Amino acid sequence: MHYAKVKGQDALAIIEHDWFVNDFIPTIQQRGAEVIKARGQSSAASAANAAIDQMRVWTLGTEHNDWASMGVFSDNSYGIEADLVYSFPVQIANDSVNIVKGLDVNEFSFQRMRLSEAELKEERDAVRHLF
Repeated sequence: MHYAKVKGQDALAIIEHDWFVNDFIPTIQQRGAEVIKARGQSSAASAANAAIDQMRVWTLGTEHNDWASMGVFSDNSYGIEADLVYSFPVQIANDSVNIVKGLDVNEFSFQRMRLSEAELKEERDAVRHLF
């Protein structure tokens, strides 16, 4: 979802679309491998830091009118299959995690969400026999 801002401007309005799609997204998708290649060691520290950040938000909650991304069970929000663990924008308050509803999703983001959903369903189905 395209809600990132840079100095108050829509981040995607000030970057090149081709760079975003062809360079940035693949780099982010392979960031664990890139960390290992650059540092010559595991990317576990990066994952641990992300887990700490997630626990901080989960424990302290989100600021008013703000949200965080968190993997939670889908309730069919944004058309994602119910009961699939998926990363949604959430607000956290009073020990309650709630998916933020009604955010506009542009066509590009919608298609990427469908791809992620399909990958998650494949992974779930591949291990279903183990449960």
